[in-house]
Amino acid sequence: MGVMLIITLTIVFIMEFIVGSLGNGFIAVVNIVDCVKRRNISSVDQILTALAVSRISVLWVVFIDWCFFAVYPASLITGCIIRIMYISWTVTNHFSIWLATSLSIFYFFKIAVFSNSMFLYLKWRFKKVVSVAMLLSLFLLFLNILMINTHINTVINESRRNASYTFIERTYPQFFRFLLFPSFIFTFIPFIVSLTAFLLLIFSLWRHLKNMQHNTKGCRDISTTAHIKALKMVVVFLMLYICFFLSIVAIVWASELENIQITLFAKATLTTFPAVHSCVQILGHSKLRQALRSVLQWVRFRSDKRSLHP
Repeated sequence: MGVMLIITLTIVFIMEFIVGSLGNGFIAVVNIVDCVKRRNISSVDQILTALAVSRISVLWVVFIDWCFFAVYPASLITGCIIRIMYISWTVTNHFSIWLATSLSIFYFFKIAVFSNSMFLYLKWRFKKVVSVAMLLSLFLLFLNILMINTHINTVINESRRNASYTFIERTYPQFFRFLLFPSFIFTFIPFIVSLTAFLLLIFSLWRHLKNMQHNTKGCRDISTTAHIKALKMVVVFLMLYICFFLSIVAIVWASELENIQITLFAKATLTTFPAVHSCVQILGHSKLRQALRSVLQWVRFRSDKRSLHP
């Protein structure tokens, strides 16, 4: 039963890895080709392209970590490998989360309707708002890496003083316990930003519908449709974000129990965020959706042509 579960989780993980890599790669290629043709790229396409590249990096980091976890024995994993693995994860995951948060900020400023002077000031300077947010996130990234490096150095020094334990036997449980706190702190901040944008979008929609009460019942204007579409995108993002949080908790918990099944399940769930969200973005973006339809039609045409002329 345990072996079958591990095989099943491995297959699920590989499928998520493939879907995520193809989905994010498709987003990046479509936007880059469109940029070359038009010699211009919109703000949202810039964010989507950067987000796709960062998520491909996240998927590869998790994939390599999965291979190390599944293939290499604990005694062969050194402190240098641990450092490279988790700093790579921290950097790629940081940009993935903050770029997705920037997308939520974009939806808010693009669609929300408020007469507040501060809101209007920030709305007209959306690019500067995103730039400042990313600069502040770099400071948080620096703190996060500093904390990880400090802790790894401490654990390495302790393991050298006690030669009766291998590095990995001492590092994994301690490092995962330590990982829980900074992971929540440094990923909870962009989550709060996205949640705030979501709540303000709901408030904006409520005010807009209140102002439209004199219209025919059931009639939807462009602004209402845009609000609802943006809210759907942000809701999916927040739900996947929550799964991401729970996956981190499960990984830490599994390290305490030394349960490989829970660890593999948590890592497979962790991959759902960058994999599934890319598919949601393709279906929710008109240009990407049209490009996907064109690709599928081309593939279908090629397959029909081959069947007619074997």
